[in-house]
Amino acid sequence: DPDPDARSNVAVAFGPQYGPVTGPMVVELLRNAHRRGYDHVVIAGFNFDGPAQTEADNQSHPKVKIHLAHIRPDINPGMNGLLKESPQAGSGQLFTVFGQPRISVEGPRKKGEPDEGMFTVTMEGVDIYNPVEDSITSSGAGKVAAWFLDSDYDGRTFCITQAFFPDKSAWEKLQKALNGKDGPIDAERFEAFSGTTSLPFPAGKHKCVAVKVIDPRGNEVMAVEQLG
Repeated sequence: DPDPDARSNVAVAFGPQYGPVTGPMVVELLRNAHRRGYDHVVIAGFNFDGPAQTEADNQSHPKVKIHLAHIRPDINPGMNGLLKESPQAGSGQLFTVFGQPRISVEGPRKKGEPDEGMFTVTMEGVDIYNPVEDSITSSGAGKVAAWFLDSDYDGRTFCITQAFFPDKSAWEKLQKALNGKDGPIDAERFEAFSGTTSLPFPAGKHKCVAVKVIDPRGNEVMAVEQLG
């Protein structure tokens, strides 16, 4: 920025009441924002599909920056009576800005090692920005309600190939409920389902993986990484 102390022109756009903000919507908003001389465009929506998040992650436009803001779902008139009351309800915080899920990719494993040529992904948590307190809360991986892996992401459609639920308290309750009724419980399998590291997988045709994380509030965010 040649003049970092100068004012920035910011455009704000709102997504649809029903359905997610899509990739083509983001591209069109970028074009309009650039034509009208905006420096930043804030896109607020109840949900964002994979391509929309990918566009925001890539920040492909050299002059216009994208920022995504999740709108609190209970203020949508179409959701009246359908959602459980949350601590946020009635508060002044209508929007939440998320960082990407923190993930790390390891691999390919070397020749002679177990699972030779395979990759693994570790989900480390999500950063959440609180605009009321102007603070960033780093949620650990154990606080994530669920996370999903697409081991061959094509950039358009997210297909779940592995699913994990790190909240171990829920699994412990299920294990107690099932214990003795359907034979012995495989503790190792339960541990895998509540894990934060994926099972080994080979690189797919697109050489790309995507991780979608559901936080304790029910919001979802996604991170995309190229393989090797």
